[in-house]
Amino acid sequence: MNKKKSILVKGHVINEKYSVNFFLKKGGYAETYRVQNEAKETKFLKLFDYSKLHRTQFTSNDDILEIEMLKQIKHPNLVKYNDHGNIIISGQKFAYVVLDFVSGETLADKMKRENVLNLYEAKDIILSTLNGLNYLHNKQIIHNDITTQNIMLDLSGKVSIPRIIDFGYARFIEQSNKDFLKDGLNLFYTANETFNKVFSFQSDIYSVGALYYHLLTGLPPYFIETSKYKSNQIVLEDAILEERKKPLKFSDKINEQTQNIIRKALHSKAEQRFKSAKEFIQALNGELEIELSIPEGNTNKVQEKKRGKGFSAIAGMQELKDTIQLDVIDALHDQVRYAEYGLTIPNGMLLYGPPGCGKTFFAERMAEEIGFNFYQIKPSDIQSKWVNASQENVKNLFDEARKNTPSIIFIDELDALVPNRENTSVNHMNTSVVNEFLAQMNNSGEEGVFVIGATNKPNSIDPAILRAGRMDKKIYLPVPDFEARIALFKLYLSKIKQIEIGINNEALALKTENYASVDIKNICDEAARKALKRNTRVSFVILEDTINKTRPSSTLEELNRYMEIKKIMEGQVLSKNDRSRIGFK
Repeated sequence: MNKKKSILVKGHVINEKYSVNFFLKKGGYAETYRVQNEAKETKFLKLFDYSKLHRTQFTSNDDILEIEMLKQIKHPNLVKYNDHGNIIISGQKFAYVVLDFVSGETLADKMKRENVLNLYEAKDIILSTLNGLNYLHNKQIIHNDITTQNIMLDLSGKVSIPRIIDFGYARFIEQSNKDFLKDGLNLFYTANETFNKVFSFQSDIYSVGALYYHLLTGLPPYFIETSKYKSNQIVLEDAILEERKKPLKFSDKINEQTQNIIRKALHSKAEQRFKSAKEFIQALNGELEIELSIPEGNTNKVQEKKRGKGFSAIAGMQELKDTIQLDVIDALHDQVRYAEYGLTIPNGMLLYGPPGCGKTFFAERMAEEIGFNFYQIKPSDIQSKWVNASQENVKNLFDEARKNTPSIIFIDELDALVPNRENTSVNHMNTSVVNEFLAQMNNSGEEGVFVIGATNKPNSIDPAILRAGRMDKKIYLPVPDFEARIALFKLYLSKIKQIEIGINNEALALKTENYASVDIKNICDEAARKALKRNTRVSFVILEDTINKTRPSSTLEELNRYMEIKKIMEGQVLSKNDRSRIGFK
């Protein structure tokens, strides 16, 4: 079929120099072939149909721009130019360019096979791509089409060498915007401004950021299903731009510095991206630390009007859910009625308790239940090594939340952000952050901003944060009780298809007293792995054996210390018999 469609056939000799071996691919204005030169070396030939080229693909001298660019470049991470010329076929004029044949595969082919790459392999590919781009940018050339399709992996040597190919969309930086084409580009790799035909070196930077994200996650950033938009390009572009307002999701396996590098490269504003490919390279090599300030960092943290199952997604904990519904959620939704009873709007809530009991999950489901805008922040998103920068980040976070009220700010590991200032190990910068946080929290509830903090170390938090008017509610999230453990086993085991019928969840719950929610999930996962290895169904015996070999996350002594802290939080006085050393190793 391909032979009938191709212009050249096998054995065709071009200008007495190149013999066609076989046809490779047909595009909108060109075809590609594998050919052999006079020295019997395999080469790659691209045949251009003059009649199908767009006027923007020619130079002012009426030469084909792509060929003229290829003639000027020579770099190990770029495709290598050999020769070019013109031929007449059936009375029609064609141009051709001959390049080194790259023996290997495209990055797209590799991704189809492997889906995701590890951090080290992905970083190597991105560094090579950036080295090639840095060379092009120094030549004042924008590639404009960096995707997995246009990175060839040269496998001819001992080491795989990435090479940038296909310069069909490449342009010189000084060319007018009207000379740039966007039709046919992969929109998931193109920067926001390119939708308006504004191209720059920073638009190439965006494409490399998109490539990096794709290699690590298996999909381009902000990916959406495009089939329903095929008939309307404008609507598709609008849908993609709307998707880019949502948070960028990362796997836990991707370290924070890599996440920040990708976020910077994918910034919606060109001026906030890396200034050059060289600066991008420096960041990857650890020579440049990337810190995203709020609110720019928060474009990846804010989730507008979260929708989901809310509290119904939480197994058990009904009494706790009822308390939060009455004391917090209803108060936020019906402020006027609560005011009639002299009840103030809560400012914030502290979720504390043993690790692995679902504090973060609970906060996310609560946000769904309320339906407010949700800002999920870690201390590392705010803290900076620069004096005053952390304070400014706290201020910017609250300012952004106030602009989008009603809002919830959720801060995980609150003790790391606002440590007790009386502790001698707390430095001046941390003290300044605590002071700023206190100032911002004052009456934040009346401004439509509700703050949730989560911690495993409540006694390490500055006491001023926990006073009335700030963290008004202190909610203890214990290890799940008997009923909650039954619900958890039902939840996690229901996701396993290869499981015996009639598993006794009550018996499993009896055997897992003092186990955290995460422990129960790990037990179910480990039992499933054992069954998979044995090629059998998950059984009660396998689950029981897994429980016997799994220790709870927290010891009984640690759980007792949490109960003492709970009594203190609730204003109870400990007796001497109850009192033990309050703290955590």
